[in-house]
Amino acid sequence: MTTPQNTQRHGHCLCGAITITATQAASHVDACHCRMCRRWGGGPFVEIDCGTDVVIDGADRMTVYSSSEWAERAFCSACGSHLFYRPKGTGEHMVCAGLFDDATHQDAGLRLRRQVFIDEKPAYYSFADNTENLTGAELFAMIEEAQQE
Repeated sequence: MTTPQNTQRHGHCLCGAITITATQAASHVDACHCRMCRRWGGGPFVEIDCGTDVVIDGADRMTVYSSSEWAERAFCSACGSHLFYRPKGTGEHMVCAGLFDDATHQDAGLRLRRQVFIDEKPAYYSFADNTENLTGAELFAMIEEAQQE
């Protein structure tokens, strides 16, 4: 599910063993509330779509876990930092927003654009921003439609 990309971003895991450079990162963040993302990270997965042009230094310290038939997740084997979610076979990387050095600055220009699996979001948290909200079924329909184009 490729989205317009426009910003180069640099980041790293907690211990610095793995660095990520995304040359065409999106200018927004998205959040996933699916059960798998919440189990993986203890809360929603907040990510920046970085497309396919991603350079990972220190990949020998990275563990990639096949979390479903269609996706995999990666983490640093040294510090445990979550790195990215990646649909299998696409080369696209949805990188944890918190890894990027500039993503936490007020002037970074990032905004929360979309929340997915809103039908699985628990009642104990919510975001204040007005976003596009998609159920899991709506998201999969959108992905299928894009693949047919």
